[in-house]
Amino acid sequence: MNSTPAPNLQTKAKEQPVLLDNQAPANPTLFIVLNAGSGGKNTALVKSNLAKLFRDANQPYELLICRRPHDLPTFTTQAVDQARRCNSVVVASGGDGTIRFVAQEVLAAGLPFGVIPLGTFNYFARDNGIPQDAIASAEALIAGMRAGCERAVQVGQLNDQIFLVNASLGLYPQLLEDREKFKQQHGRSRIMARWAGLLTLLKRESKMLLRIEYAGGHQENGADVVPASTIFVGNNPLQLSDVGLATEAERVQQGQLAIITLPPMGALARVAVALRSMLGQLGDAPNVSHFSCRQLIVEPLSRHQRQFVKVAMDGEGAKMRPPLVFSVGPRPLRLIVSPEAGVEV
Repeated sequence: MNSTPAPNLQTKAKEQPVLLDNQAPANPTLFIVLNAGSGGKNTALVKSNLAKLFRDANQPYELLICRRPHDLPTFTTQAVDQARRCNSVVVASGGDGTIRFVAQEVLAAGLPFGVIPLGTFNYFARDNGIPQDAIASAEALIAGMRAGCERAVQVGQLNDQIFLVNASLGLYPQLLEDREKFKQQHGRSRIMARWAGLLTLLKRESKMLLRIEYAGGHQENGADVVPASTIFVGNNPLQLSDVGLATEAERVQQGQLAIITLPPMGALARVAVALRSMLGQLGDAPNVSHFSCRQLIVEPLSRHQRQFVKVAMDGEGAKMRPPLVFSVGPRPLRLIVSPEAGVEV
């Protein structure tokens, strides 16, 4: 993600600002960073439909299409810089990973943020009442921006990075990596994603010895040394409710993070836990620990994990130097929502 694209190639993916009727815009320009690889959508069709919608709504916009992974950092910075200069709005169009990446820079700039979802699961958009259809979500975005409807959305933080839906270490990041390879071969859909996950659970295993310290929850602050295969930190009430963790979903809405830890276990036990999760019964699974807190510090004790640990944030993998500090972000994201979705301050 940190590589620099060739200077003469990125301009092919960048759309010029659209100013309607050759006049100064009556409404702030939307600076849209669109990931062409998200969700298997037809980028040309999405672009065409958005152009018609914005033209009919007299809405100026600039579309920056990321056709390769290393376009995303460059175009995100460009969109944020332009939006800051004219006090406007940055919009992320893609899956949860794209939305997280763009939101990181938007949050740092203190700008309002919009979302046009194009991903497979779209947990962030769904949890905030944003329509799953690209055109419907763009209509909601325009209506919310013009009505001044912003929702303060809690973000999670892992060291110096934010996450909106979840962050994890252990087996789950490996599952996401395998799932992405599987989707490239067999297509992008929720069914394919879940099938790929089950295959990973059958053939992969993870064993870690971790020192964890937690604070700011309903339970007393504490520290433990635990064997684990996965630690999953949730920040999305909808996802937590879907897997059967209603109490943790409610605690996230109260300003905490949900923590789920799985011990090392055999392949069949891992699959059984996954099936319980799909059926919304994870809270009843044996050997699965779950609680909530505002901060969790994780430090691997094995020698080979003391330098770097593989983690995942909102479906995207990365490597980080421990200790890993999961916490509630110090300030919320200014998310634009439609008037019908309601506003939370």
